Amino acid sequence: MENVNDSPFIAVEGPIGVGKTSLATKLADYYQYHLLKEIVDENPFLSKFYEDIDEWSFQTEMFFLCNRFKQLEDTYERFLTKGHPVVSDYHIFKNHLFAKQTLQQHHFDKYDRIYNILTDGLPTPNVIIYLHASLDTLMSRIKMRGRAMEQSIDPDYLQRLANDYHQFMKDHQRVYPNVPIITINGDELDFIQREEDFTRIADQIDGILNQKQTLF
Repeated sequence: MENVNDSPFIAVEGPIGVGKTSLATKLADYYQYHLLKEIVDENPFLSKFYEDIDEWSFQTEMFFLCNRFKQLEDTYERFLTKGHPVVSDYHIFKNHLFAKQTLQQHHFDKYDRIYNILTDGLPTPNVIIYLHASLDTLMSRIKMRGRAMEQSIDPDYLQRLANDYHQFMKDHQRVYPNVPIITINGDELDFIQREEDFTRIADQIDGILNQKQTLF
């Protein structure tokens, strides 16, 4: 994947239920950026996945991979190459994290080859916002938003996923030191209910964008 330096491309990432879409939507409104939202409810395998991860993980992950590849490809061509900034509530690297958690090794080996082919040449974010929260907070928010298919989610699976996100962000910072990561503790900040918390996040983004404006 390649960096896109001609326009801001902000990706909001973190485990299920942490508030990615809520923050990305608010940032898109605040900055007047194009909002890229992941496809979730359209995945025909997802409800079956939460009921039986081993049986339905490969179909679920392949659907997400192909759809997110198409979304990013279209976003690159329609917005980023034309100088229009984008804020997204995901990036495709999350697919690899989920696949490592859910796929059996023989399926993951196939998935990994396809993933590397599809993501070669796709744009990567030049700013990442990493949201994290405790398992209790994640489970509470999942229950609150009321998606029927998510109510049976295994807390152990969610905790492993949260741990993988944390490690990935540390690794990403080492490999791509020029891509700033803003880390937000979702247990402490409520960017929806408290405007001052959202302002703290926006101030950090403004500082990064001002530093990078010669690149953009």
